[in-house]
This record gives sequence, C-alpha cells and structure tokens, in this order.
Amino acid sequence: MKSKPAPEKGQIGNAERDVIALGIAIAAIILFVGTGGTIMPQIVRAWMGHGNSPDLLLTNAVLLNIALLIFGWRRYKDLNHEIGERRAAEERARDLAERDPLTGCLNRRSGPPAMEALRRELSGTSREIAVMMIDLDNFKQINDLNGHQTGDRVLTAVATRLQEALPESAILARIGGDEFACAMPFDFGARDHVDDVVAGVIRHVSAPIELNNMTVEATVSIGLAESGTEHAKATAEDAETLIHRADIAMYHAKKRGRNRSFWFEPQMEDELRFRNELEAGIRKGIAAGEFVPYYEQQIDLESGKLVGFEMLARWQSPQYGLVSPEIFIPIAEEIDAIGILSECLIRQALQDAKQWDQSLTLSVNISPIQLRDPWFAQKLIQLLVEAGFPPARLEIEITESCLHENIGAVRSIVSSLKNQGVKISLDDFGTGYSSLSQLRSLPFDRLKIDRSFVTELSGEANGKELVEAIVSLGKGLSLPITAEGVESNDVLQHLQTMGELKGQGYLYGKPEDAETTRRRLAELNMLGDSAGAPTALASEQRRAS
Repeated sequence: MKSKPAPEKGQIGNAERDVIALGIAIAAIILFVGTGGTIMPQIVRAWMGHGNSPDLLLTNAVLLNIALLIFGWRRYKDLNHEIGERRAAEERARDLAERDPLTGCLNRRSGPPAMEALRRELSGTSREIAVMMIDLDNFKQINDLNGHQTGDRVLTAVATRLQEALPESAILARIGGDEFACAMPFDFGARDHVDDVVAGVIRHVSAPIELNNMTVEATVSIGLAESGTEHAKATAEDAETLIHRADIAMYHAKKRGRNRSFWFEPQMEDELRFRNELEAGIRKGIAAGEFVPYYEQQIDLESGKLVGFEMLARWQSPQYGLVSPEIFIPIAEEIDAIGILSECLIRQALQDAKQWDQSLTLSVNISPIQLRDPWFAQKLIQLLVEAGFPPARLEIEITESCLHENIGAVRSIVSSLKNQGVKISLDDFGTGYSSLSQLRSLPFDRLKIDRSFVTELSGEANGKELVEAIVSLGKGLSLPITAEGVESNDVLQHLQTMGELKGQGYLYGKPEDAETTRRRLAELNMLGDSAGAPTALASEQRRAS
C-alpha cells in the first residue's frame, strides 16, 4: 500500500493560474478578431494588385496582434513545461521526505501516518490491523566486523525480504537504524494468520545473505500489537500507540533470545515502567550512596581458618529495600553505570578492609564492561593509593567471558595490575570457553570453581570427577583453587580430600555488611591498625609525583 500524494499547491498552483499569460492570450484573440476582419482582405487585394495599400496603422495593429499571439503561445508552452518540471521536482522532494533513501521503505515521518490511515479505513469493519516492530538482533556486530557498507547492504537485503514475505496490503517503514515497522490488515480473531506471516518473515529474513563472497546471517526479534483487543479499545489507541506497544513486545522478545516474536500484553508495559523506575533509582542511588559492600567469608578448607572476604554489592534502596545484585548489576551494565558504581563500592571496601588484620585478603568482582575501559587499571591503582591499601591484599576476579571480547585489552589491564602487586583470579571457571593457551598466557594467580559444579558434589551426578579435573588442572598450572558454593558438610568433606583449597559459601554464613563483619573480626581478634604506615605503592606514587 502506498501513501497518496499530497494535493498540489504553492508555486505550481500559481503557475497554472498565471493571469498575465491568460490576459495576453485573450487580448490577442480579441484584437485579431476586431482588426483581422477589416485589414486582412485589404492586404490580400493589395498583394494581388486590385486595390490600394491598407491603412498603415491597422497593418501595424495586425502585426502587433500576430506577435502577441506568438508570444502568448510561446508563453503557454513554456508555462506548461515549467509546471511539469516543478511538479516532478516536488514529487522527488516528497519522495525524499517520505521514503528511506537506503531501503526505499516509508520512513519514520511518513510510516505512522500511513498506518493510521489504514487503521481508520478499517475502523468499524470486521478487520483490524496488526503492527509489528522488527529489529535485527546482531546488526551492530555485523557493522563492527564487516564495515558500514556491508551493513547497508544487509539492511537493503532485509528490507527486500520483508517486502517479499509480507502481504501486498501491508505497510512497511524503516523507523531508524536496524528497526522496521509494519502494519497489515487481518480478519478479527484471526491471529493465527498473523502468526503464520511472522513465522514466514523470521524464516525468510534469517536465511543466509550472500554478499561479496561472504555469508552474513541476521536474526530478528519481532513484537506485535493489534487494534482489536479490549485493552486497545479501552485506551483509544492510534497507530503511534500500537507502534509503542509493539516496540515493548519486541524488547520482551529480544530479552528471550533471537528469532522470536511476542504479542503485546498489558503487563509488559508495567514491567518496562518498573525497569525504567529501576534505572532512575540506580542512578539516583549511586549519587546518594545507597549501594554498599557486603562481605562473604573465604575459608582455608584444610585448617578452617578465615583467610579473606569477597566483596558483594547490595543496594539499600529506600523504596525497594535490600536489592540483590542479580537484579541491579545487569541493568547498571546496560545503562553504562557499572563503572562508577563499582568504583564507589571498591573505594568503600578498601576503607573497610584497612581495619582488618593484615593477613586477610579482599576479593572484588569486575564486570566485563569495566575491562573495556583502557584506563581501568590506572583508576584501580589510584583507588589503592587514595586508600593506602596494600595491593598484595587485593584480588581482582574476572570471568571467562571477558577473555573472548578483547583478549589484548584484558592482557594489558591484567599485566598493569600484576606489576603493581594486585592478584588476579579467573572467576566461574568451567562455565566459559577459556583455552589452556589463554590460561598459560595470562598471568592468573587463582582459579575459582563455579558453584554449579561444587553443589553437585553432594549428589549422585558426575560433579566430583569434574571438580577433581579442575583441581588437577590448577595444580598442573601452579594455580591455587577457590571453590564457591560450599553449602553443606557433605560438599566440604569432598573438597577436603582434594588438597589445599579455599572455599566460600553459606555453610560459613551469609554475606554481611561492614559493621557486622567488623564485629565478627573483633570477636576473632582479627582487627588491625587502620592507621598503619603508608604502603610501598603509596610511597612510590608520592615519590613519582
């Protein structure tokens, strides 16, 4: 379905009503009729030699009349040509204003009005419209790996495939970037037909795209909203509202994997609103100091002695109470707030750990997002200098997934921290795809076995063989091992048979806030002098400055 051209107006309308050209033409005709009937016979008889020469004044009037007729005709032809040129120019301008130049689809300006016109046209009939929001899942990766020129070709190919897979009556618009919107009519209650179309779109679009002797695969996430639901009628929806709801459903589909589609449900909007509230709350909470470190004990499994703590983040929200990191960490990463959040927590944790016995270590988890920052090592070292905290007591934990994003950047950061005496451990080992060459090339100080393997030690699964294999690998690489998820005596007993290990888990107590941790250490007589002598790193930094 194509949008109708707008009524002609402006310069074209003025040209079609050119009063001067019209007046000249009418005057020339009247003058010719008035003078030609008298003077023309006289001119003819004079030319044939049968009469006197015509009156000079009348002859000049006839010649002037002929000139006016020629002028009027030329003016008329030029005017028609000019009107044609202007009309073509306005058509091109309208097309540029309403069409996406890359894909030829309607654009963000013209797409929604065309969809709204379709909705109004179907209003009161037995037909409704379904609006789809279609988003390419991995388009940024395609651009980054192959260049923007290849990305443009992929978008063009996807637009062509969408037009082929959609019904002729559908309206397709490129909303922006790698997002497309579509509206198609369907019979009321015939959602199955729309689902079949969507399945065809996913199948057709996600087929490999051959470009310049290379193959590109683009998957899609699709959200749908329809105009015929009771919720839609109750809220007096228009095309923009349906696009917004389809966008919410598309976001819902994207969170659950690739090549998926979901119909909009009212609770999705509530979830998105809650998500937006969480985002605002996180930003506000960072500034207000609502995020605090909690500490989980790390125990030497052979002697049972407390040897350190792992710092875990908690959000003490006035609105939501104590919030788990599983909720706010992913959101903080998505809104690019994880860096400042982590720095605030580490700064506070270093001050807390200064009061502990010098034998106790502090472990801190680092987000993969932070390792994309080339200045991360310098920022962390600056925090150590500000706190006067010994680098040898700090252990940074990074996950295996970090090794696959940018191994060069990770190696540079790890080396910088190691040079200052900071320990580096590989967290959640066994859940990723790190190779032995990476373990040997990166200067790790410790491996941490993921809790999912450790908890299997208490069952009949083959968890024991896997944990033993990881422990043997650590011994072969001269890397100490820490086991997470020690939650029962049965698990502890299995681990104690595997050699010198550190362990942590709920068997030794849940993570505690700074004050509770301080009281625990006071009972164990493991509090140190918080105003001790400056560390070697701090002294070196001061001398360098």
